[in-house]
Amino acid sequence: MNVSAARDDRLPRWQRLLLPATIGAGYAERDAGGGTTLPRSLRDWLVDVVLFLFALIAGGGFLAASRHTVSTTMSIVEGVAAIAPCLALWVRRRHPLAVGWLAVGCSTFSLASVGAALVALFTVAVHCPPRRTLQLALLAAVAGGTIPAIYNEGRYAFGDLAFWLVITVATVGVGLYVRARRELVLSLKERARRAEDEQHLRAREAQLAERARIAREMHDVLAHRISLLSLHAGALEFNPDASPGEIARAAAVIRESAREAQEELRGVIGVLRAGAEADRAEPPQPTLADLGRLIDESRATGMDLTLRNELEGQSLSPILGRTVYRVIQEGLTNVRKHAPGQLVAITIDGTQTGEVRVEVVNRPRVGRADARHPNAPTSPAAQAGDHVGSGTGLMGLGERMALIGGRLTSEALPGGGFRLAATFPWTSPEAGERPVE
Repeated sequence: MNVSAARDDRLPRWQRLLLPATIGAGYAERDAGGGTTLPRSLRDWLVDVVLFLFALIAGGGFLAASRHTVSTTMSIVEGVAAIAPCLALWVRRRHPLAVGWLAVGCSTFSLASVGAALVALFTVAVHCPPRRTLQLALLAAVAGGTIPAIYNEGRYAFGDLAFWLVITVATVGVGLYVRARRELVLSLKERARRAEDEQHLRAREAQLAERARIAREMHDVLAHRISLLSLHAGALEFNPDASPGEIARAAAVIRESAREAQEELRGVIGVLRAGAEADRAEPPQPTLADLGRLIDESRATGMDLTLRNELEGQSLSPILGRTVYRVIQEGLTNVRKHAPGQLVAITIDGTQTGEVRVEVVNRPRVGRADARHPNAPTSPAAQAGDHVGSGTGLMGLGERMALIGGRLTSEALPGGGFRLAATFPWTSPEAGERPVE
């Protein structure tokens, strides 16, 4: 009980009023004497009033019973000596050990202080370490030995000593039982609080993981679509003399790319809306079968690329097929942004007993510096790579690869150009499947 925690305001007010302050308010900070600075609850006030009255009534009863064995002066001294321990009981929760030493000490010579001594001994057993309780119990045993010697004329009452020892042991036992019960309740309460905090933490981590997944999907999909929009829009802007057929084809590509980007964005926003996770149907994810469409879109923008796919006709899991698609999509998007007009070579190979390898390499054209693919847009914006990159595409792609046990490498090539390569096992780990979806 020497630990600390914040006040637990999650309990209803009426429950905090009916519980001890140390339970209704959580763990309390205690000083060396075992005291607590928590304000009393309604239950604490009622208990304090009852114990104070018990100390007064018990002290008065013992004092009345001993009036025939002691002088009037001694009775007055006893009554005065019992006032301080009884009044000190009102601060027994804040200073239990000090009140215990005072009350039990006075009971060694004052029979009227016995009631206050029992209450103080019980308080020490509840609030203080067992070592302090044992010390005070030994002093109470000494008091049980001195009182029969004082109040019995000419003989020693061993029966009174035995009775006092039994009462002392019972008081300490009840106090230790109450202490153990409180510690059990507080430990269960703390365990429940930690479990609730861990549940909130797990929910927060799951939310952050979902948002990271959404960010990767937004980059992978929207960056590709928007780069196509920018490229064809630039071609229309800087080539006003294009034929109606060329203008119609470029406008069709812009319209289709805008529509698909809008659909993808609608799906992402649906995830971010509160409560949408439970009702949202996952949009279809691209697989290796959609790779042909991606290549055709890139060639339509004038990109000169070659594809060597040794896995064509083989069965890949949806996760691995989607990963191959995303790697190639990211590579083509970066070529359009940063190296328009360069030659692109895509290679996909691997074996079912080994690894799947995907490589996207772009190199400058050999020959004339302005040599371009015949269908390449002629706008200065397209040729200059008029795109703004976030710089997080490769980072998100690397995280995607790590989730399925793969690795991603990227490097600039001598003489210009860039190489993006991904390698991952044919069978992805089960633990990595869900986060990538």
